[in-house]
Amino acid sequence: MIDFRSDTVTLPCKAMRDVMHTAPLGDDVYGDDPSVNTLEAFAAQRHGFASALFCSSGTQANLLALMAHCERGDEYICGQNAHNYKFEGGGAAVLGSIQPQPVENESDGSLCFDKLRAAIKPDDFHFANTRLLSLENTIGGKVLPISYLAKAREFTQANKLALHLDGARVYNAAVALQVDITEITRHFDSVSICLSKGLGAPVGSLLLGSVALINKAKRWRKVLGGGMRQAGMLAAAGHFALEHNVSRLADDHVNARYLAQLLNEIEGFHVDLAKDTTNMVYAHVAENLDIHALAQQLKAQGILFSPNKTLRLVTHLGITRADIELFIAKLTAALHV
Repeated sequence: MIDFRSDTVTLPCKAMRDVMHTAPLGDDVYGDDPSVNTLEAFAAQRHGFASALFCSSGTQANLLALMAHCERGDEYICGQNAHNYKFEGGGAAVLGSIQPQPVENESDGSLCFDKLRAAIKPDDFHFANTRLLSLENTIGGKVLPISYLAKAREFTQANKLALHLDGARVYNAAVALQVDITEITRHFDSVSICLSKGLGAPVGSLLLGSVALINKAKRWRKVLGGGMRQAGMLAAAGHFALEHNVSRLADDHVNARYLAQLLNEIEGFHVDLAKDTTNMVYAHVAENLDIHALAQQLKAQGILFSPNKTLRLVTHLGITRADIELFIAKLTAALHV
């Protein structure tokens, strides 16, 4: 299948599978898995943090960060479109007793500092204690610039807040900005990084932070059922991804741009080519097109996408330029049946 639904559908390459097959293993709950320990040490050093924790998913890594930064009854501020607010099952509230305070995202994905300042609660027992600001980069495929991250760091320091980054696709941001990853991560108290999206590992995310924060997160990981035993096979895949699959993200960005240009030439689809959204293409679909029927027709021909009036198509290591051209050809043919 040619699958445009998400970059989460990537499959490990043969070299990654070979590394997984030969990974030295132990019991990670006892701290005895050498492959997990190696990944965590490498990740902490690579991203400029004192410690790291290997997690089963990005949702888990974000939730652990929130629960490590905040106590029951505390509050974190995030964007209205933030993944850890909108798409992660309300875990902060349900499992952490942490109140989310969403603020409307600006058109570029950022959060207005005046709106953030107004959202911070007074030091009064009537209110939840505002403890944390959580940003996301990339968000909806959009890249937050380094200058904005620096201002966010100044803002949180001035207002005595911690600063977390949901960096599920932070390497897409670094590649798009053509900077080392530490130019982004150095502004944050904690960062989550997904290994199983564009980086191509089968499972897993990292949480990065101070020793104290990671120790607290590790306890909550156990409480949440996230203690894994011989997890080194998965950790080895994640380590391989970080060392081999970063620079190739640029190919996904080029392919997304190519897809956007071709799709924009088809009547009934409109892509704003002025907006650069890394490996994601957003197309407005005309009201007279039955996008759900089109999705079913193309699925029968080996092409998958999620049908919506605002269509999101995601490029990744499983999508080639030839795949894009085949998709456009089959879509055009389906429209003219």
